Amino acid sequence: MPELPEVEAVRRAIHLNCIGKKIIRSVIADDVKVIVDVSRSDFEASLTGKTIVAAHRKGKHMWIQLDSPPFPSFQFGLTGEMYIKGVAAAKYKRSSVKDIDNWPSKYSKFFIELDDGLEVSFTDKIRFARVRLLKNPAYEPPIFALGPDALLEPMTEDELFKSMSKKKTSIKKLILDQGFISGVGNWIADEVLYQSRIHPLQIASSISKEQCAALHKSLKEVIEFAVEVNADYDRLPADWLCHSRWGKKPGKINGHKIEFIEAGGRTSAYVPELQKLSEDQAAKITIKTLTKSSKKSKGEADEAESEDEEIAYSEKPKRGNRAQSNSKRPPIKRKSHKKLNEDSDDDDEDYMEDEVVKGKAVKKAATTKKTKGSKENKKPSARKKSQENEDESESDDSGIDEEWEEEKRVQVKGKMEVDKKVQAGGHTKTRAK
Repeated sequence: MPELPEVEAVRRAIHLNCIGKKIIRSVIADDVKVIVDVSRSDFEASLTGKTIVAAHRKGKHMWIQLDSPPFPSFQFGLTGEMYIKGVAAAKYKRSSVKDIDNWPSKYSKFFIELDDGLEVSFTDKIRFARVRLLKNPAYEPPIFALGPDALLEPMTEDELFKSMSKKKTSIKKLILDQGFISGVGNWIADEVLYQSRIHPLQIASSISKEQCAALHKSLKEVIEFAVEVNADYDRLPADWLCHSRWGKKPGKINGHKIEFIEAGGRTSAYVPELQKLSEDQAAKITIKTLTKSSKKSKGEADEAESEDEEIAYSEKPKRGNRAQSNSKRPPIKRKSHKKLNEDSDDDDEDYMEDEVVKGKAVKKAATTKKTKGSKENKKPSARKKSQENEDESESDDSGIDEEWEEEKRVQVKGKMEVDKKVQAGGHTKTRAK
């Protein structure tokens, strides 16, 4: 997913190409999952006629400042991307929208045309991004709850050591916490821990001053260099772990074997020969190496979180039953996810795999509870149990099919509406001439 360097590359592109230009037309997708708490008509009315005066970023969030509020804010999620027509986009390692010849993309959620003819589109293929309209983004959720920005507000070495000394969680989980440091995601976390020779499961409070100094140095150097090359992975140093970590494929770096474990709820790449746990901690835990086919247990699935760790700082659902209804949605099959996002990286697949396991765990718990509460309380016969399993399977498939069909309906409807508005704008220009 886009992390700090990728989002900063987008911010810089907006700054270089859009500042001082007026928005003459806007098209917002009819997608209430991505477009948060505002109707498309109100969103479009708030943009049209406004002038872009600045582009800001904190952590993995970005917002565009206009000559008057409210301002559009973007939480990129797993596959959110910003395109400026005619301007080279940042080369995301896991770009989901490969072909933008069909402009704007059918996955466009936010589209604006500027007074010089320049066009900007924010796309999201799997609809995990969030686009908001906020009066003062820096002081509203979810941005106001973020910790210091890893690039703009870095902690000093002493501040970092003092903060870590109070934390009894693993260092990988801590630096992924957007309330602790904002902008660090999974690939950056793995990279800085590898370069500072710290095991991802090392308890933060047990890290020595020397290790903290190495971590502080790596955080600064990795983020600054990635930003300097505009998040172009091909320009990152060849001896960085990031070139070998995607895909969970067996490999080596500088002659040392790379292994994959779960740390901080995320699939984590590390080099056991160089990143070692302290003797005390090594004696207390068992490290389970993950492979491409590894399946997570229920407990591990419950711990797993989205790539977008800052989701914990988003607004709570306004309706009391919303969270409950979401938790009972049928799990998404891996096959369906691949249809929707064939080009996603395995890190993104890990996220969906976690969601599948969570969904199965919820359904299993519900089935168990229902059985225990039955009046007869007898063990079902083999024939009855088989029939129940068949019925349950059919029910699951039905729910998945409905969800997939709804996904397609939303995408087709959004594409038709965006195309219609874009074409209408073109006809208007022709008549004016």
